[in-house]
Amino acid sequence: MEDAVFFNRDLSWLSFNERVLLEADKATVPLLERIKFLSIYSSNLDEFYRVRIPVLMALDELGKDTERRSNYELAKTEIDRQQQKYGSILAEQIIPELATHQVYWIYNKPMPANISAKVADVFFTEILAYIHSIRIDDDLSDFFAENNKLYQVVILEDQQGRERLELINIPSDTIPRLYAITENNDKYIVFLEDIIKHKMAYLFPDDQIKGVFNLKITRDAELKIEDVDDEDVTASLERQLEARDFGFATRFLCEPGIPLRNLYYLIYRLNLQKASIVEGGTYHNLKDLSSFPLSDAIYSYPKWPAIKSLQINEKETLFDDILKKDILINVPYQSYDPILRFFNEAANDQNVVEIYTTLYRVAHDSRIVSALSTASRNGKRVVVMVELKARFDEANNIKWAKQMKAAGVKIIYSNIDLKVHAKVALVKRAFNGTYDYLGLLATGNLNESTAKFYTDQILLTAHRPMLEELEALFGFLSKSKKAHSAEDMIEFKHLLVAQFNLQQRFLDLIQREIDHAKNGQASGITIKLNNLEEQVLITKLYEAAQAGVKIKLIVRGICCLLPGKTGLSENISVTRIVDRYLEHGRIFVFENNGNPEVFMGSADWMNRNIYSRIEVCFPVYNEELKELLLRIINLQLNDNVQESIYLLLQQKITNQTRL
Repeated sequence: MEDAVFFNRDLSWLSFNERVLLEADKATVPLLERIKFLSIYSSNLDEFYRVRIPVLMALDELGKDTERRSNYELAKTEIDRQQQKYGSILAEQIIPELATHQVYWIYNKPMPANISAKVADVFFTEILAYIHSIRIDDDLSDFFAENNKLYQVVILEDQQGRERLELINIPSDTIPRLYAITENNDKYIVFLEDIIKHKMAYLFPDDQIKGVFNLKITRDAELKIEDVDDEDVTASLERQLEARDFGFATRFLCEPGIPLRNLYYLIYRLNLQKASIVEGGTYHNLKDLSSFPLSDAIYSYPKWPAIKSLQINEKETLFDDILKKDILINVPYQSYDPILRFFNEAANDQNVVEIYTTLYRVAHDSRIVSALSTASRNGKRVVVMVELKARFDEANNIKWAKQMKAAGVKIIYSNIDLKVHAKVALVKRAFNGTYDYLGLLATGNLNESTAKFYTDQILLTAHRPMLEELEALFGFLSKSKKAHSAEDMIEFKHLLVAQFNLQQRFLDLIQREIDHAKNGQASGITIKLNNLEEQVLITKLYEAAQAGVKIKLIVRGICCLLPGKTGLSENISVTRIVDRYLEHGRIFVFENNGNPEVFMGSADWMNRNIYSRIEVCFPVYNEELKELLLRIINLQLNDNVQESIYLLLQQKITNQTRL
């Protein structure tokens, strides 16, 4: 389609992050939750600088931008605008609201005299042991400014009037970033760096302090993993992880007011000439606000206990229930316990002989990994596909891979250019020379920690044809990392698997809706995704919209499709939901002339998901579960209070998903 147009990927992502920021702007959101949204916004922006800014800088250098300003400049302009809004929310809303509760956040203010003694006590008893300084001079061969670490540059003048710069570390990765100091009935919240600044004269007693300014450096997060055998892949990745924080600097964030001669000297001595120089606020790494020292329940959302997902007869097992009928779990609204039980039963069921699963992001204290290790020790064949290239979770995944391998689990890894992002598991039980197949197929990671705040769907099924295809996929993944031949390709009739049939199957499903619309039959497409970028699929959606197909999209993050554009996408609407929980599920609904087909899975419609990952989407065959999913997604499309999906389940319109 020659007239197809696409929205800028990075500006779309930045608009999503602004949507996160807007939650902090809402008076209806509890105060501590608003502060947490500020933390999430800051964390997201740090990742953007580590992951996307290096790409944009490279594009700019190559001259590939077609706009009057480069994508890099457009992104910087948008970030600057959002940062101003961030500061306004803090200064005009959050801090004054805290004060009404006798909580005084010392934010870019002098230290109050009435807490000076207590602040000094904190400095000498809790902080001083972690402080060190380095002189900024001609020889910095033993020093490297680390990624996302906080520093203070101190401008000093000695008794002879000579000026020098000292760099102080802010040890926020070791001790708390924020301290709560109580005086009478008032609570004061004080930054770690302000406590250090307050006692800076102690560190340099013979010098005059001319200025103290906060700094942070952000570095490129890209890993360059070597093409090595499985036995060496963890060692190769560990070497890269050690080097990650020493990548080239993409941003040098400095507090306003530092004299230019000192700033340029720092840039030169710290080798930051190619970094984007950003004059930010006084404080950096505000993702640390996630641990804001305010614990009273009145400042937070009321706790929503997860609904018990299943009622299993004491004389039966979860596996018995799955063999009877498919089960759907909607987390975090429903308990994650059945997922843990799935792996626990697999580890100890005497009839289970084989277990296969993928692990992309593993919980730091993973009971699922413990169950898999136990299963191996119990004599079962356990095969785990561990994705070591899950960004920022690489070290944690390496740790668990080593632990499972020590327990006898067969660990397999993806090749360099192909991540395995699928969220699936398969259990085989032997009975009288035959097998039962039990499967788990999900939209989100097998991670009991993120299941508490990611909204996902998990299907437990014994659908034999679908699970036999899943077994074939695990066979494919277990083979050599080298390129696969045509004979390795699998014909999937039920599953939609990236690198095999996923993109083409979705194109065919969209085409079927186009054909129905042209024939005057019922048509429609409803899709929920995290991100929508891939242009072939977007173009096909444009084609469907022009054919009269009504298309409803729920896209949380990046959306490169332009809805409502005359002559192109009048029949397409896009909704974005941002709230207490992170919307993470992927659901695909095709009207199919009044007989809807529903799919779920791990795949967003991003270039990386379609072209460089193994993704698994799967059909929902159970009619009652299909109806439940349709009601949930329709509720989200009509949601204007952000809590209605929980109310649907809480009111027990369906509190039993074992239908």
